[in-house]
Amino acid sequence: MGNFTIRDIAKLLVQIPMVQELHRHDFYFVLALERSSGQHHIDFTPYPVGDHCVFFMRPGQVHDLQLDQGSTGFVMQFTSDFFDNCSMDSKLLLRSCSNTHLYTFDPSSFGPVIAPLHAMLNEFTLKRPGYEKMIKAHLDIFLIELLRQQQAKVPNPKGPNLYPLERLEAFLELLETHLATRKKVSDYAEMLNLSTYQLNSITKAGLGKTCSQVINDQVILESKRLLLATSNQVKEIAYGLGYEDVSYFIRFFKKQTGHSPDAYRQNFA
Repeated sequence: MGNFTIRDIAKLLVQIPMVQELHRHDFYFVLALERSSGQHHIDFTPYPVGDHCVFFMRPGQVHDLQLDQGSTGFVMQFTSDFFDNCSMDSKLLLRSCSNTHLYTFDPSSFGPVIAPLHAMLNEFTLKRPGYEKMIKAHLDIFLIELLRQQQAKVPNPKGPNLYPLERLEAFLELLETHLATRKKVSDYAEMLNLSTYQLNSITKAGLGKTCSQVINDQVILESKRLLLATSNQVKEIAYGLGYEDVSYFIRFFKKQTGHSPDAYRQNFA
């Protein structure tokens, strides 16, 4: 079952703390911590490491991590292929949960969150008949519990308007997939069967940004990931992001960040 792993953190930290330098994942990464201390940056944003929390990362993101000895919990990794044969409901659950990078809980509410991970580790270790289906079922329960508790923190008696949320998630997924080839708002509006006005309204309501700003931010974020987590040359990064004119890419990056790509790499690596 190479597309899924889960491990007990306490056993990984018996002799030394966990220290991971900045690197990039091509899989989903979940860190569920019952007791913990350390440091964690996801896509260059610092997040507090403490007790009763869950970190969730999508493929393509970068992070650096330090977990001190004495930390307990689970680290879980799975590829997108792991969800190929899952229901659409499961895939929507995954997409919704992975939009939030840090979940925090009080001790009483953390029990239902951590319980499915104990069950998954048991199934993964014993590998009894049907264990893969059991792991996927427990993973669904884990995701449902994350969303249930997150939504309970921001109750909305009128109920959420799901349509703009669904369209926003669809746009962000398309953006991740087509970033190198499509950078126009009209392209994404067309793919979503929306007008540019409708798409801008959705991104402003959901993210507080115009669609163009969201696209530019994603280009810069991906550029930073490649500059700091790979040894690719600037021209290779520019070409990979769809810029045939490397000089234009350099000017765009500097306008958005205040640094040239080379200076950014030197100053922040």
